[in-house]
Amino acid sequence: MSDHSGTVTDAVNVPGPPRLTRWFDDRLTRVGVTGRFARDCLLAALLTVLTFLVMTLLFRFVAPAQGLTFGPARVWLVVALCSGQAMLLCLRRVRPRLCLALVVGVQVPVIVLSVPEATIRGIAPFVAAYTVGTLLPLRSALLAAGAAVVVETAGVAVAARAADAADFAIGGPGPGPLVTTVGHLATSALVYAGLVFVGSYVATYRRYLQLVRARADEAVRAQQATVRAAIGAERARMARELHDVAAHHLSGMVVQAAAAERLIDPDPSAAKAAVAWIRSQGKETLDNLRLVVGVLRGRPGDSDGNAPVPGLAMLDDLVSDARQLGSPVEFVRHGQHRDVPPIADVALYRIVQESLSNARQHAPGAPVRVQLRFLPRQVSLEVSNDRPTRRAEPRSSATGGSGWCACASGHI
Repeated sequence: MSDHSGTVTDAVNVPGPPRLTRWFDDRLTRVGVTGRFARDCLLAALLTVLTFLVMTLLFRFVAPAQGLTFGPARVWLVVALCSGQAMLLCLRRVRPRLCLALVVGVQVPVIVLSVPEATIRGIAPFVAAYTVGTLLPLRSALLAAGAAVVVETAGVAVAARAADAADFAIGGPGPGPLVTTVGHLATSALVYAGLVFVGSYVATYRRYLQLVRARADEAVRAQQATVRAAIGAERARMARELHDVAAHHLSGMVVQAAAAERLIDPDPSAAKAAVAWIRSQGKETLDNLRLVVGVLRGRPGDSDGNAPVPGLAMLDDLVSDARQLGSPVEFVRHGQHRDVPPIADVALYRIVQESLSNARQHAPGAPVRVQLRFLPRQVSLEVSNDRPTRRAEPRSSATGGSGWCACASGHI
């Protein structure tokens, strides 16, 4: 008997969220930041600070190194617009389309105020486009990205046409409006469409992981159900084994005890023999019970190592014990004896044992015939009895030999 436990390990090794993601999620939950909007507001605040620092460093060090000069008013206006743009990300998951529209609306004046050759973008447009790709169907996300590209490009085109090229290029003479517009169109399309595709891929991968986890959970539940069914079947088999061992020996002991009680005065020697037989049967019962309990525990050392495993080889002793109890039993073998599988060997023995016990209880005094046939492809067992010679005593209901027959995949 195999040892089954109440828990089952995962049937499928499913990758979970990254360790850093789980760590941040646990920390945010501990401080009470649990909802989407609350976490997005926290992210927006952090990105606002980060955008302010990045833009300040950009205008302080990078722009002069590239030979670009900006007036203080324009610098702080662009920094303020990009920082405010990041604050709009608090809407990125509750209203992704609105968030992208507002971010693009702020991005137009940022581009107009920046140098066309080095279009300035804050962090917010990248995050908003990526979020649209993760939350919306790919077609809807691409339409939203296309609208963002059109709005930005239209704003740049209008600004380029309305101003002189030299005034439009704050850092010095710049290209014409057409070149500026086409260049910005290509850049915006690459940024927004690329981030939408990245977000869509991430969303698809997340859905795939959810599907794998769902199937893994289903497989685990199915495995747990199989284990529970196996444990139930094993317990039922052990219950039948314990019942057959106890019922056979104890019923015989009850009969012999009643006989010994009647023989104490008229025939003390016969009474002593009956008591000795009861003692031997009690020892045999204990040995068999130890054997079954040892198997049930799954530790061979718990059972008596000298207790034989019942089988067809012990049918002669079983029939002899039944005859000593006063049951007229005829045992007939047909065919050449051969070994059978261990489960069938034990089951056939228990079927005969239970049948003899039932005949003794429900048909006392009736002749019993046990026929064991070794056929070419199977082993046939038949136990039959005639009408009882006296009335049977009422007994409690119990399971019969049909359970062992089913266990052995046999037929009665």
